Amino acid sequence: MPVVFALTDDAVYLAVDAKPKSTVQLRRLANIAATGRVSLLVDAYDEDWAQLWWVRVDGHAEILAAQDPSGRASIDALVAKYPQYAHNRPEGPAIIVRELTWRSWEYTPGTA
Repeated sequence: MPVVFALTDDAVYLAVDAKPKSTVQLRRLANIAATGRVSLLVDAYDEDWAQLWWVRVDGHAEILAAQDPSGRASIDALVAKYPQYAHNRPEGPAIIVRELTWRSWEYTPGTA
C-alpha cells in the first residue's frame, strides 16, 4: 500500500493520517503487531527501461502512540518533510522502523 515516510540515518517514520480509511482496524497495524517486520519499496518506472530502479528497505517496526515521546518525534519528522501535515497533523499511531537492511537495483545494460 502507498505510504508517506520520513527517513533519518537509522530509522524510517510513518504514521496513520486523517485520510479516509475503510476501517479503523488497519491491516498494516495488525501485521506489524503480529510480526514486527516490514518492507518498504520505492521505485521508479519509465517506458525507457534504462531509467528503471528500485530500493527496498526491510526492518523491525514498532507501533507507537502519537502521544508517546518517540511517536511524537516520528510525527514531527513527517510534519517537517510534508508541509500539508503542518495544518493537518497525523493523529497516529506512529510507526518507527529500525534495524534497516537495504537492497537496491537499477537497470544496467545486458541485465534486462
